Amino acid sequence: MSSPFIPDTAPFSVEQRAWLNGFLAGMFSSQDGGQSTVVMEAKPVSILWGSQTGNSEGLARKISKALGNKGFAPTVYDMDDYDVAKLAEESMLLLVTSTFGDGEPPDNAAAFYNWLLSDEAPQLPNLKYSVLALGDSNYPEFCKCGIDIDLRFKALGATPIVERVDCDADYDDAFEAWLKSVEDAAGAAASAEGSEEAAPTEPEFGKKNPFPAKLLANYNLNAETSSKETRHVELSLEGSGMSYEPGDALAVMPVNDAGYVEDLLQATGFTGEEAVEGSTLRQLLTETYDITNLTLKTLKAYADLSGSEKLAELAEDKDAFKAYSWGRQFIDLLIEAPVRFGKPEELLALLGKLAPRLYSISSSPRAHENEVHVTVGVVRYDSHGRARKGVCSNFLADHGGEDPVRIYFHHTKTFKLPTDANAPVIMVGPGTGIAPFRAFLEERAATKAAGKNWLFFGDQHAASDFLYQEQLSEYQASGVLTQLDTAFSRDQEQKVYVQDRMREKGAELYEWLEAGGHFYVCGDASRMAKDVDAALHQVIAEHGNKTEEEAAAYVEAMKKSKRYLRDVY
Repeated sequence: MSSPFIPDTAPFSVEQRAWLNGFLAGMFSSQDGGQSTVVMEAKPVSILWGSQTGNSEGLARKISKALGNKGFAPTVYDMDDYDVAKLAEESMLLLVTSTFGDGEPPDNAAAFYNWLLSDEAPQLPNLKYSVLALGDSNYPEFCKCGIDIDLRFKALGATPIVERVDCDADYDDAFEAWLKSVEDAAGAAASAEGSEEAAPTEPEFGKKNPFPAKLLANYNLNAETSSKETRHVELSLEGSGMSYEPGDALAVMPVNDAGYVEDLLQATGFTGEEAVEGSTLRQLLTETYDITNLTLKTLKAYADLSGSEKLAELAEDKDAFKAYSWGRQFIDLLIEAPVRFGKPEELLALLGKLAPRLYSISSSPRAHENEVHVTVGVVRYDSHGRARKGVCSNFLADHGGEDPVRIYFHHTKTFKLPTDANAPVIMVGPGTGIAPFRAFLEERAATKAAGKNWLFFGDQHAASDFLYQEQLSEYQASGVLTQLDTAFSRDQEQKVYVQDRMREKGAELYEWLEAGGHFYVCGDASRMAKDVDAALHQVIAEHGNKTEEEAAAYVEAMKKSKRYLRDVY
């Protein structure tokens, strides 16, 4: 017999239909004069988030608000704070997580991820769930953390109410579609009339409407003798109404290099003046589409279009694709296997959208009113016979101030200074990783925070690569910067890095940690951050007289209490 709620013809499995009908039956639990009376007993939903930069946390909050307005009782959990013993008792769970580095879980998701994939995780036959995975398709291990969690849930007997959705850098549309599917599949009952909160007023400027900022300053922090180019960029916030705090990131909307656009037009045979999507092809290739990054998705689509057996084979082997794609861009596919496009839409269908670039903010608003500063490492190199440029770093480096720079803020609640102004702060930031720590020091100086500050900074040569040296020296002289340890790797025969300085100062470093010190790391995730983490474990083990297991537990406790935070990429 068909259900009075979800008919047998509905597009759900038997298990999903049974669960949904049980939920709806609870909503209509009493009769009054032959009329059903709605009993608004909100169904609990747990929403877990794992995030390195704050995107997943922001989406988790949006999910909570949306489901709360649909008659549910959502609870949002930082994965680090979630009691895994509760998982076996959950009836409905939604999980949002990013992936960073080489397919790794975010810092706050690592403990949950490792536990879930271990033998300790229980069977979950009663759990209904869905996973929203965030990632960047420029990396071979796209959305790996979310994929692993989804597959593990299924292996433990849980049932997805909506299949996992993998989101790229431009995730807004995919998120909205996933959320709508979750609401529909869960049979969310509308709240009583008038119970919904009024939607907050959207700020005038933000992700959907970037602020056109005036360029105030743009100069190279490296000496002429350096092999590197690191730009200090200052932008005006006058008239924006936007605000930020140290630890936040600035999102910059770049435009593609004009030379790259012309090369692509020449390779495809288009003039650039073709009308498409309400604009011209040249303008779209300049401002809207990503014409440089070579992703696995693009390679697969191009292999099908071109009929190239070589590209088709590469598309089926992630390791081979990773080796092939290093130092190559989309135009290399056109050279490898030329294709004649019939119309511009065929070309645009192969390209992703040009995504904003996030930069750690290197200023405090209390030190620079109505301004925001960023520290940008410029990427330029030659590969496979062509000159290559980082899209946004060169956009900023070559910017003369004639046009505005479109920006908005990416706020984070995690990578922040301690609320206790007396707490010691330890900062490890080689190269452009110094950016948020310049902001931290400016903030600590402006607020006259009493806590001690220690910076580990490194780069190649002291004479040419000592970023913000003058300002750091002033902070040392004034007492804001209690201690500065530098590691210039190529100033001596044996290379020295920030993790080496940490080990050299291990006894004192451990004293700072024991005094409640907050430990921050910013920079490269693939090597530096891992080496610094290993050095931290070693320092704690050696100077705390602990075993490796005890040192690991000490570090985990620091993470739990938000005293070990990383801004890594």
